[in-house]
Amino acid sequence: MHSIRKLTDSLYWVGANDRRIALFENVYPVPKGVSYNSYLLLDEKCALFDTVDAAFTHQLMENIEAALNGRSLDYLIVNHMEPDHCASISDIIDHYPQVKLVCTAKAAAMMKQFFGFDVNSHVMTVKEGDTLALGTHELTFVMAPMVHWPEVMVSYEKTEKILFSADAFGSFGAIDGNIFADETDYKGEWHAEARRYYTNIVGKFGVQVQALLKKAAGLELNMICPLHSLVWRKDFSWLLDCYSKWSSYTPEEPSVVLAYASVYGHTQNAVDILAGELAERGIKRISVFDVSKTHPSYILAEAFRCSHLVLASITYNNGIFCNMDTLIHQLAAHNLQNRTIALIENGTWAPVSAKLMKEGLSGLKNNTFLEAGISFKSSLQTEQAASVQELADALYASMTH
Repeated sequence: MHSIRKLTDSLYWVGANDRRIALFENVYPVPKGVSYNSYLLLDEKCALFDTVDAAFTHQLMENIEAALNGRSLDYLIVNHMEPDHCASISDIIDHYPQVKLVCTAKAAAMMKQFFGFDVNSHVMTVKEGDTLALGTHELTFVMAPMVHWPEVMVSYEKTEKILFSADAFGSFGAIDGNIFADETDYKGEWHAEARRYYTNIVGKFGVQVQALLKKAAGLELNMICPLHSLVWRKDFSWLLDCYSKWSSYTPEEPSVVLAYASVYGHTQNAVDILAGELAERGIKRISVFDVSKTHPSYILAEAFRCSHLVLASITYNNGIFCNMDTLIHQLAAHNLQNRTIALIENGTWAPVSAKLMKEGLSGLKNNTFLEAGISFKSSLQTEQAASVQELADALYASMTH
C-alpha cells in the first residue's frame, strides 16, 4: 500500500517517515524521528528528485510505482549524495534501466564510490544555470557547494516556481500527516528543531549558505521542497530571514544560554544564582543546561539563538570536565561567532577550567570574552556574592548598550 501525497496537480511526495531512528547520523537525538523526502514530477517526461534511506527503499519503490501509474521514469535528479537521500539509486537503476541520473560532476564521482553499477552510462552532469525541459515544466540547476557537502545542487522548476532545496530549509522531525508547514504550529512546535537541524548539520558553512540565500532571493517562489521535514508554500520571507540570521551568525534575540558542568551541585548552584540575577534584571528566555544530561546539539542551537553564552565548568583531572570539553569542541567546530561569552570555573585546589575553555574557543571569530567572571574553590561563598552581581551587571550592560 503506497503512502504518496499530492502537492500540486503534477507533483507528488513519495518519501518516507522514520520514527524508529534514535540518532540522526548516529549523533543527534531525534525524539520525533525524521522524514526522508523524495518528490516525483509528472510531465511529458517524469523526474524523481532524490531517494531515501536504505531502510525505506521498498516503500519508496511502491510509492513511485503508484504515482507513475504505469509510466516510465525518465530522470532521477540527484541534488545530494548523502546516503539518507541517495541509498536507493541502484534500486532505481535496476527497476528503471532507461533512467538518466542528473547531477553535478562531483556527485557522479561520489556515486562511483557508493555503488557498483556503470555510472558513466547513466549520468548526465549539469553545471550552474543548466536547464532541463520535461514538457510544460523546466528545471534550472543551481550549484550549492558545501550546503553541506561539496557536490550539492538545488533545482528550480520555473513553471510552478518550486525550489527543490536539498538539505536547506529542512528540520528534524517526521511528518505527522500535515505535510505543509502552514498546516502546523510551525513557530511553536517546529522552529526549535529546525534551528537545531541547521546549526548542527549546516551551521559550520555559513558563508556558503549566504551565497545560496542570495541566489534564492532572486527566485519567485510558490513552494520549497526540502529533503527533510515540511514543505513550504507560505512565509518564505520569514523562513529566509531565519536562515539569514543563522548563516551570518547573528543572534535571534538578546538573551543568555548558560551551560554548566557540575559533579556535586556546587557549580550548578552558582549558575542558578546567576540565572536568577539575570532574570531580575529583566532578561527573558534564559536557557540553562547541564552538559552531562543535555546533548550538545541542543545547547549549540540555543547558542545560535542567544546573544550571550555563559560556560561554567569544574576543573577535572587538571582540565575541563569531559562533557564540557565536548561542548567546547562542538561550539568551535560549528564556527559560532558574534557572541559575548562569560566564563565560570570551580576547582577545589587548582581551578584552571576558565583559562582552558577560553583557549578552546580562541580560534572563533568576532566573539567578546567578558573580563568579569567567577572563579571559586569547592563552593560559592557568601563573600563572593559581589562577583556574581558584577558578572550579571556585565552581561546585562553588554546586552543593552
